[in-house]
Amino acid sequence: MQPQSVSPLAPIGVNAALEAASNPSIKPRPKIFDEFALTDRVAIVSGGNRGLGLEMALTLCELGARAVYCLDLPESPSEEWQKTKEYVEKLGNNSRLEYISVDVTDQQKLWKVGEEISDKEKRMDVCIAAAGILKSHTDCLEYPAKQFQDVMNVNVNGVLFTAQAAGRQMAKFGNGGSIILIASMSGTITNKDHAWVSYNTSKSAVLQMARSMACELGPKRIRINTLSPGHIYTKMTAAYLDKEPHLLDKWSSLNPMGRIGRPDELRGVIAWLASDASTFCTGSDILVNGGHHAW
Repeated sequence: MQPQSVSPLAPIGVNAALEAASNPSIKPRPKIFDEFALTDRVAIVSGGNRGLGLEMALTLCELGARAVYCLDLPESPSEEWQKTKEYVEKLGNNSRLEYISVDVTDQQKLWKVGEEISDKEKRMDVCIAAAGILKSHTDCLEYPAKQFQDVMNVNVNGVLFTAQAAGRQMAKFGNGGSIILIASMSGTITNKDHAWVSYNTSKSAVLQMARSMACELGPKRIRINTLSPGHIYTKMTAAYLDKEPHLLDKWSSLNPMGRIGRPDELRGVIAWLASDASTFCTGSDILVNGGHHAW
């Protein structure tokens, strides 16, 4: 019985070892690094101006992506983004980091951006929907409609529209692709002592969005997965930690590792989900939270 699909790197794994055993002229070499390579591929990353989005965009560049387009709201990219772009140029792997100002809640504009990128690059391979917002503590019984709608508009609608913008182009080219929706452990647990009903609700919606899209797009070889980080020190969480330093100890005590995470600790899982190393993974949620769920 033969598998349903064959890796473009075939023979690979044990099959490569068996072929080498039967053909002495074959010179074995590691292929695992080839599985993670994104050579010549094109990606978009929403929320790519800073924080987790920028960290993930850089990861794709280091993997050899031809072009990674960072989509974010500011008209001009941050100094952090500019320095990262300069760093990418020094890598010498012909990868480009690009910036486009766009509101992720504007569906038609996002679709147009996706079309413009694919028209220029002639392909679309990876999408990371990382744009998101978090509002201050608000009693769930008094939560204002406008504030709730603002969070849902960015964290749910914006994620869907970003995935659509890339997925429509992936479907057009017929080469498949990987779409990674950035959720949160807050989509499956409630952050102790934090009144974040809108944020938690939005991240739970992202988890179900990914499962639904994965089922629809599987036949097109477009994979949809979610990444759910735990407490990570970013500019968004710094808004709380810098004002209330005691929260660092509290958040750190909530997982077995006794600390909060670093943005760079998400690089490995992004590399795996974005690449051919994860071609049989779709509709899944990957937790990276220091074991927060384990107790």
